[in-house]
Amino acid sequence: MMISKTMIHLWFFSLTCFNACSAQLDYDQSSCTSNESFPGSRYTCNSTHDSCKTYLVYRANERFKTISDISNLFNMSSRQVLHINNLISSSEILKQGKEVLIPVDCTCSGEFYQASLSYKVPEITTFSEISCGVFEALLKQLTMAEENLSQGESPEVGSELQVPLRCACPGNFSSGKKVKYLVTYPVILGDDLDQLTQKFGISPEGFLEQNHLNSLSTLYPQTVVLVPIDDDPIRIFEIPDSPSPPPGFLPTNPVKLHKSLESSHLYIAGSVLGLVFFTTLLASGLYMKRVKKSDSVHSFNTTNTLWSSPMRTSPAWCLSPDLLLGIKYCLVNYHIKELEKATKSFSEENKIGDFVYEGLINNIEVMIKRMRFEDTSQVIDLHSKINHINIVNLLGVCYGEGNASWSYLVYELPKNGCLREIISDPLNPLNWYRRTQIAFDIATCLYYLHYCSFPSIAHMNVSTRNIFITANWRGKLADVGGSTKRNDSTEIPKGLVEPGNLLKGTVSQKVDIFAFGVVLLELISGKDNFDGKMIKECFGLLLGEASEGGCFEGLRSIMDPNLKDYSLPEALCLSFLAKDCVADDPLHRPTMDDIMKVLVKMV
Repeated sequence: MMISKTMIHLWFFSLTCFNACSAQLDYDQSSCTSNESFPGSRYTCNSTHDSCKTYLVYRANERFKTISDISNLFNMSSRQVLHINNLISSSEILKQGKEVLIPVDCTCSGEFYQASLSYKVPEITTFSEISCGVFEALLKQLTMAEENLSQGESPEVGSELQVPLRCACPGNFSSGKKVKYLVTYPVILGDDLDQLTQKFGISPEGFLEQNHLNSLSTLYPQTVVLVPIDDDPIRIFEIPDSPSPPPGFLPTNPVKLHKSLESSHLYIAGSVLGLVFFTTLLASGLYMKRVKKSDSVHSFNTTNTLWSSPMRTSPAWCLSPDLLLGIKYCLVNYHIKELEKATKSFSEENKIGDFVYEGLINNIEVMIKRMRFEDTSQVIDLHSKINHINIVNLLGVCYGEGNASWSYLVYELPKNGCLREIISDPLNPLNWYRRTQIAFDIATCLYYLHYCSFPSIAHMNVSTRNIFITANWRGKLADVGGSTKRNDSTEIPKGLVEPGNLLKGTVSQKVDIFAFGVVLLELISGKDNFDGKMIKECFGLLLGEASEGGCFEGLRSIMDPNLKDYSLPEALCLSFLAKDCVADDPLHRPTMDDIMKVLVKMV
């Protein structure tokens, strides 16, 4: 009997949906801020236990920094919390994100288990901010609102609220295995099955069975899982951070020299090319002579690192990154007549942005940016210190004649142009694979600026209009240095500004994270000009607030209609990543390191 491809597709989709959605009866994958109740939003009482003693996990944060602060929040003595967490001082400032075990009495109230607390409202706030912020998603805002109906839509300052935190008492596994505690654990970005099982020293099978998950299930931030613990004592093991990316993130591009219409001089950033080259050869020769002499006395130790001793035993010690950049970096000094010819005298026809023009010089497409003379040296200096394949290359400079207050910087113009214009084209060729690759390219670039530059750099103007696409559909970030400020600056950025007063005058990498989240939203939805209202509406649809279909149906409603084929799980993952990136509180946004850990699994 012949089975059509359509029937196979429908069968596969049904099976996937069953495994991803229906089978997860005890895990609610919707966010803490969701206004809908799902299985797992609250844990149903079982017939074995009406009450039990168990634990919650809470993370130290800016507001609750010490064991004393955390104990007061949970209405218990500091001594009890100190003993369980093997700590000494209740006043010691904890590292932000430090996970603390909180002992609670879990009781069956009606049909649901809960650990009951009271909370006095100290300031104007919302149920969402209390449940998802103060109590870190240990209960959903919907549960909070339902337990405090007398407060209306928002609680009054000074009022005392009932806080039914999620907890559960153990029953028997289907395998007959006994469990002593079910620890309530709030999931954050980066958590996965491997991390959780290592953190608590438990088996993956037990965790999956308890939460009715399978090995392919995804854990989403601002949700809760139950961690089955066999016996005392409970310990949360520290998991070391993953190492920094290898040098592959910092490729070196070859120098391309341009023939000008009139004779042009090379502007060499940082040092004279010939002197550097000569110094390199001399240092290499002296060093190789030393190595040969050393080899006659003792064997070379290959386990030493670059900086392991004053002798620097690695043969490549003289070729430091700064020296290599000095050799590599040179600029063409263009004549103003060349730029006028390339841009048709800076005509409107060639204008592609504020003070930015496209043109053709020696059959090479370029972008030419006009800027104030005093800012030019800062941009050139910055580009002489950075080198990344996903940053648009600075090719040359022109110091304007006749008007000494203006100068021009000449950049490469990637073949496929601006990302925003590509997305806006209804016939655009950006399939799902290319979009995730572009997102990864820009994340890699921002990671380089944030972590591999010294001092670290915040771009401050990340947007789809500043992202350009190469002939092989890879992303490059432009305007690096044009609006870049150091992280210790206090100037308000001139690029993308966050909604409301979230920035509060402080420039930081979190502005780039917010802007990157907006780029993800545009790649997913195809829409432009996101503001605070559009962002909230978008995530409202994603969380299923406007439909009965849940997050998958909400996701389909916001996807770019030009995308005919995409990975539903990957799209959902990117959507929740974007949601975290544009969080109101900058402290709750992920770092570029967190973002890279998510995206690297997709490309």
